[in-house]
Amino acid sequence: MEKPTVLGVDIGGSHITAAIVDLDKGVLVKDSIKRNEVNSRKEKDEILSAWYKVIRNANGGDLNENCRIGIAMPGPFDYKNGISLIKDQDKFNSLFGLNIKDELADRLGIPATNIKFVNDAASFMYGEVNYGAAKGFANALGVTLGTGLGSATSINGVAKDAELWNSKFLTGIAEDYLSTRWFVNKYKDLTGKDVEGVKKLAAMVKVDPFAKQIFNEFGRSLGHFLVDFIKSTRSEIVVLGGNISKSFDLFGPPLIENLRAFNLDTVVKITKLNEHAQLIGAASRWKDVVDEKIAQH
Repeated sequence: MEKPTVLGVDIGGSHITAAIVDLDKGVLVKDSIKRNEVNSRKEKDEILSAWYKVIRNANGGDLNENCRIGIAMPGPFDYKNGISLIKDQDKFNSLFGLNIKDELADRLGIPATNIKFVNDAASFMYGEVNYGAAKGFANALGVTLGTGLGSATSINGVAKDAELWNSKFLTGIAEDYLSTRWFVNKYKDLTGKDVEGVKKLAAMVKVDPFAKQIFNEFGRSLGHFLVDFIKSTRSEIVVLGGNISKSFDLFGPPLIENLRAFNLDTVVKITKLNEHAQLIGAASRWKDVVDEKIAQH
């Protein structure tokens, strides 16, 4: 029997990435990775055609009934039925109420039952729990730090979006303090100067005491914010992803120090799968099906 091919797909507001995923090893098949920019403000046919091309090309231009697809998709979305509920977000307005599962299946020439949609934050968590930094932990928390704040929990292998971004924190919401814009605004407040982003700020730490101070403050804030949530979910590990996590050596120590001050010995790690976590996590939703089919033959 031909082993079922599983494609992982990551859809964002400005791009789509797709690749064949080796579910035994939890890695992407190297030459299969395809990515393209997509303007999410366009009409539905233009968006769906762009998605179709990338998905088809990732599989070498041909799909059949043995192909399974896991798609990481931002919400709000009816993940079970594949219907977009996104509106008033300056993206995907033309897809609102549309059954994307049926539309894509029709274009790709495969049964709609061969496509699964997964929340993008939950996909990150599935990837890390099944193959990455959180493997072996029953209760895990994933946080992606970048232009926005993503979060998901995994409890006994079931991941779901934690939606922490708009939780009340200090004088606003969490995303005000735990995203790229906070770094940029804080540096401007302290120095009157503009900085392009977190990567540039990280490069300045050795020569600019304000940059060092900002990373320390960020680590303490992140620790302070996560304490109650770690306690309520009994998370044994926190996995950090997103571009800001690449500067973990600068904000990690004050983050861990703050957790310890609240008597938490939670493990904190950065993502093992990096930007591939969502692709691998979405594809991993097919692992049981694929294993069962192989066992039957």
